[in-house]
Amino acid sequence: MGGSLQDQLLKAGLADKKQVQKAKKERHKKVKAKQSNKKAVIEDEAKIAAEQALAAKRAKDKELALAQKAVAQQKELAAQVANLIKVNAQPKNNGDVALNFTHNKLVKRMYVSERTHKDVTQARLAVVSYQANEYELVPLPVADKIQTRMPEAVIYIADTAAEARSKADDNDDWYADYDIPDDLMW
Repeated sequence: MGGSLQDQLLKAGLADKKQVQKAKKERHKKVKAKQSNKKAVIEDEAKIAAEQALAAKRAKDKELALAQKAVAQQKELAAQVANLIKVNAQPKNNGDVALNFTHNKLVKRMYVSERTHKDVTQARLAVVSYQANEYELVPLPVADKIQTRMPEAVIYIADTAAEARSKADDNDDWYADYDIPDDLMW
């Protein structure tokens, strides 16, 4: 019995050549289908991996672009602040009156004229800085613009209006606990 089952069935007369060929074709089709399925699965896995890699690259590129945009905006704001300070810097007049202010928990001193010192203490001028240890005086509206762009550039603004209001409130509150008679005539 040395042949295949098909050969044995042909010799016994239980099957004819057409049936044998049909069976071979079906078996061949099944083998091909399995092979193409494996290829499709492999191709699908490769395609999915490539899409995931592309999506990861796009996300990384997007983050990089946002970081670069933020750096560019910071540089633009710094340039705007530097320009505002250069254009609106008031003369210090290098007088003999010391103007003391704090910057980074250190007391700094700038010598100005008496008039300039008065303007700073009355909150008409503010001390600003756009470079390390270089301080300039600018008008208060300009200091407000600088503060909206870069708050750390504004070093000192005298807050005389708030102090005056708090002193007035302290003086007015001494009588708050007393009842006011309703039949008081003026």
